[in-house]
Order: sequence, then C-alpha cells, then structure tokens
Amino acid sequence: MQQFDFSVRVYYEDTDAEGVVYYANYLKFLERARSEWLRQHDLPVSKLASQQHLIFVVRRVEIDYLQAARLDDLLSVSVVVKSLSKAGFVLEQQIKREDVILSKAILKMACLDATKFKPVRIPTEINRMINKEM
Repeated sequence: MQQFDFSVRVYYEDTDAEGVVYYANYLKFLERARSEWLRQHDLPVSKLASQQHLIFVVRRVEIDYLQAARLDDLLSVSVVVKSLSKAGFVLEQQIKREDVILSKAILKMACLDATKFKPVRIPTEINRMINKEM
C-alpha cells in the first residue's frame, strides 16, 4: 500500500486558549491531505466537480484522538487506501508529530454525482488510480 504524506503547520486559529488543537480541526487537516492526495494524481477537487461532475464525500468517519497537537507543531498527515468498491473506497489516515501518532481515522468515502448528489460508479480511470494505491 502506498502512503501519501502531507505536512501542515498548526496555527493560532487551529487552537483553543491553551494552544491545543481543537478536536474538530483534526478533520480539517485530514481533508487537506485527501485533497492534496487527489491533486497529486491530477484530480483536484475543483476539476472533478466542474469537468467530471463528481465529488467524493465522507460517508462515515471513525477517529481516535491519542495525543494533543499544539500551536506551531509541524504535523504529517497520511492517506492510505484500504479498500475500493464500485462507488466508494475506504481510507486510513493518521496525523503525526515526528514519529508520534496523534490521531488515527478510518473514512468511508462515496462517489456522488455533483449535481444530483446521488451515488455513482467511480469512473474507470479514477478507479485504476485508486487501485494502484492499494
């Protein structure tokens, strides 16, 4: 399985008064990594929506918070494809500070028609790309 890594710095806006990352912001870090993972394959979210009329949405997320991220931390957010189906896929994502795992998440993604918001089959070329990542 190939792993994609994306770096993100914790800014003041990401934290509470104690300088600890607010729990919901971990989801934003995960989203940024997924968007950059698609961009790496020449599939930026904007292109998928405007040219192929597709969006990938989170259908389910399971997240474990293991340790706190803090102001100015440089984090590494990973994306690993765990499985693939006709209209979706499962990703495993982790947020680390150096070698310390701060958060682990499993995400079930669905492919939707961007205008009807109904599930659709993942196009063959995108399916092949995701399959190569496994």
